[in-house]
Amino acid sequence: MPHIKARTKTRDTPQQKRTAGGIAFLLTDVAHDMLCVPGYTSLDRCPEIMTAAWKIAQIIGSITIHLMQNTEDGDIRITNELSRRIDIEPNAYMNRAELMQFVVMTMLVYGDGNAIVLPRTSDGYLGSLEPIPAGNVTYTANPVGYGYTVRVNGKVFDPSEVLHFRYLPDKYYPWKGMGLRVSLRDIANGLKQGRATTNAFMSSEYKPSIIVKVDAMTEEFASPEGRQKLLDSYVKSGKAGEPWMIPAEQFDVEQVKPLTLSDLAIDATMQLSKKTVASIMGVPAFLLGVGTYSKAEWNNFVQSTIRPIVISMQQELTRKLIISPGWYLRFNWWSLMDWSAQEISSVLLAGADRGFINGNEWRDRLGLEPVEGLSEYKVLENYIPIDKSGDQLKLVQDGGADGA
Repeated sequence: MPHIKARTKTRDTPQQKRTAGGIAFLLTDVAHDMLCVPGYTSLDRCPEIMTAAWKIAQIIGSITIHLMQNTEDGDIRITNELSRRIDIEPNAYMNRAELMQFVVMTMLVYGDGNAIVLPRTSDGYLGSLEPIPAGNVTYTANPVGYGYTVRVNGKVFDPSEVLHFRYLPDKYYPWKGMGLRVSLRDIANGLKQGRATTNAFMSSEYKPSIIVKVDAMTEEFASPEGRQKLLDSYVKSGKAGEPWMIPAEQFDVEQVKPLTLSDLAIDATMQLSKKTVASIMGVPAFLLGVGTYSKAEWNNFVQSTIRPIVISMQQELTRKLIISPGWYLRFNWWSLMDWSAQEISSVLLAGADRGFINGNEWRDRLGLEPVEGLSEYKVLENYIPIDKSGDQLKLVQDGGADGA
């Protein structure tokens, strides 16, 4: 007796198909493997966290370190062998940018908020600044009273003998940095899970775009070879775009929308996690690929994130390396601000009109070489000392200040 196929049926809506397919997929072993990623994720294995930390480290590494001296008329910059040692060649194997990048990365990621640099001196002169990997350093609190010691490669140092850079003081040991490991741990695990789910889902076999319904009573459908033969005979075509010719009584072809990353909310979750990382680490979200560049956001990043870190670093450098009470070290973080040439020129010209800035200082800020004759400070004729305001020519008539 021939098999009779019912032609009347109620079709599922696309949303019902997607939901049913999604539930079926989530119940598979593949879904379990991609949604349940075991293991602990360290901060240096999270690309988003490493990207944010590297941006901060590279920016701080690019800042010039000035050796300054206090004077009665204001602070002036000093250029000597000490300033060169700190700002250009801290040791024989690294420059200042590389050393500062190492220090910042160790503070933020590798050293849990702590970074150690060992100064090498000879006869009171600074010879080099040697960076110490975080794994070679241990900190021991004094058993009695306040204080601690630093063990570097098995040798014990007093804190005054090393440069100890800290990020976020620990609540129990204020002399020790705490870092961001606890705050970012769950987010790092979430980002790892999101990437694993995305990679597994994109390579999953449960993403067909077309479903072909075949009469199960057909003899060829009974074996994998028979099903492949049916596909080769009726579904596959020799040319792209060529129509299919199939028996209407045995085949029913439907197009379906498979489960996507949007259905799993992976993209939205990843974007939110990146914004959270940016917020905790104090970097603009656009540095992590979220959103677009904002000048105001960049300048706020420089002042609220970069500036506090470099001030802490310059104070540690000054109190451990500088002996003279009138000298100190200063990071030129102002150079990071996003100011246009027109804005800088307007500010400098306003200062030049009042005698605060000379022509060569203006040229230097715009990257131009000095010119002879422009080092003189000039002022408009109507800018005079306040005690000379009564001596203006327009107020003096017939040689007398009273107008007589």
